[in-house]
Amino acid sequence: MRYLVTGGAGFIGSNTVDELVRRDHRVTVLDDLSSGKLANLANVRDKIDFIQGSVTDREATQQACRGADFVLHLAARTSVPRSVKDPIETNRINVDGTVNLLVAARDAGARRVVFAGSSSVYGDTPTLPKHEQMPPAPISPYGVSKLVGELYGRVFQRVYGLEFVAVRYFNVFGPRQDPGSPYSGVLSLFITAVRDGTVPTVFGDGEHSRDFTYVENVVQGNLAACVTPGIAGMSFNLGTGGRHTLNETLRLLEKFAGHPANPKYLAAREGDIRDSQADISAARQKLGYTPTVDFEEGLRRTWDWYCRQAAPVSATTKGAESRPI
Repeated sequence: MRYLVTGGAGFIGSNTVDELVRRDHRVTVLDDLSSGKLANLANVRDKIDFIQGSVTDREATQQACRGADFVLHLAARTSVPRSVKDPIETNRINVDGTVNLLVAARDAGARRVVFAGSSSVYGDTPTLPKHEQMPPAPISPYGVSKLVGELYGRVFQRVYGLEFVAVRYFNVFGPRQDPGSPYSGVLSLFITAVRDGTVPTVFGDGEHSRDFTYVENVVQGNLAACVTPGIAGMSFNLGTGGRHTLNETLRLLEKFAGHPANPKYLAAREGDIRDSQADISAARQKLGYTPTVDFEEGLRRTWDWYCRQAAPVSATTKGAESRPI
């Protein structure tokens, strides 16, 4: 089988590509390298086809989709604060880019598109855990863009017969998550701050909770969503079914490091969700999805990976973001 992975040089994308190659599939990666890195593909570079281009480029998406059986659409602008600051660019990449890709996949005769959705579509409703039958209520431009991507995908299935499945990520973390930006995931920023002895910044009181999900679990869900029959048109939460606070996370990192984190607390930010937790019963039942790496084990693996990286990252002092993907 041939797979196209958009955003395949990024954090989740490159981990997904590694597993596809390990399973002896043919893989094409489309990535404009605006946030992804070729270094993330170093172990498989000679085994894949790489196209440098953006999903907003119609010609690039058409080229990338040729011959693809399954399309994993992971390319996106994923930051909530960045979407609040620049909703137009977020819409251009996440909505216009998704439409471009759906058209290209349709025209290429792909079997199915699997779309990287987000828990942000649920918004800040107090109901926990979040389940797929809940009415969406996003509270950020990013959340809106992810919901619109899902709606477009279902319309393309209905109108053009292109199978579409959405997987909604819950705060994915792990090796290769780039901490070199204030828009990076909270755990990559926390880990590098504690590692380097700089000050991690917490927006809010630290009791915000997240269903932190180790990337290996999400990769398994991604691939199951491609090949499982009878699920076209559905959305699935990919999380662990648990949740942990930012303060709890910092305490674990202090244990790993053997020294205090001494975080700085600032006011909570617009668009941030207070608590997030996935109901993964639908993914368990339909996809056979079972998280195999729990939070503490995943955090330990991620800590060890960052500690093996030679260069400290100065941007960790810019603040840690609890973004909802």
